Amino acid sequence: MHIMFVCTGNICRSPMGELLLTKYLAGTTIRVSSAGTHGLPMHQMDPSSATLMQSVGIEPSGFRSRRLTQDMARSADLILCFEKDQRKDIVTLAPTAVRYTFLLGDFANMCEYCARNGLVKGLTIQERLQSVIDASSIIRPMLPEPADIEDPHGKEYGKFRIAAEQTNKALRTILTSMRKHYRVEEAPVRPQITSQYAYTV
Repeated sequence: MHIMFVCTGNICRSPMGELLLTKYLAGTTIRVSSAGTHGLPMHQMDPSSATLMQSVGIEPSGFRSRRLTQDMARSADLILCFEKDQRKDIVTLAPTAVRYTFLLGDFANMCEYCARNGLVKGLTIQERLQSVIDASSIIRPMLPEPADIEDPHGKEYGKFRIAAEQTNKALRTILTSMRKHYRVEEAPVRPQITSQYAYTV
């Protein structure tokens, strides 16, 4: 399975999503990548995003941004973006991607809904994620309208921290929902963040 994060410039939000999920899925065969609808090819990650990644033991120096192409979008099995307009841009570029392109928060809500209602199927995490993708058109109308994760580019460090926390919370909701022994009585997932904004894997 190939999971791709897409934001606008591929230097702030989607790199954090890529690096965090890569760390969470270490040891699996899932491939994680990222790109930007208006990506700045070969640019390094924004310094504020890089600092946040370093605070959790992730080395960001090797990251380079990419501009999303039709072939990239078609190569993915799941595309997670951060704003409604980005989703429109993605499916305009690659119309067949409409079936597997979601706002990050929306997909997290879908995963939690499926877990709570016994709709997650499969033995591997790849199969279980795919079962949510397959059910998305049916369950989407039952869920609240998803919120964008605001672009922190050019803003103060606190805005980057908020974007990182929102991204991390969604990722942990997705992964908790994919557990084979998910318990309905579990409390909602919250990002576990220290005073240094470290994310607990």
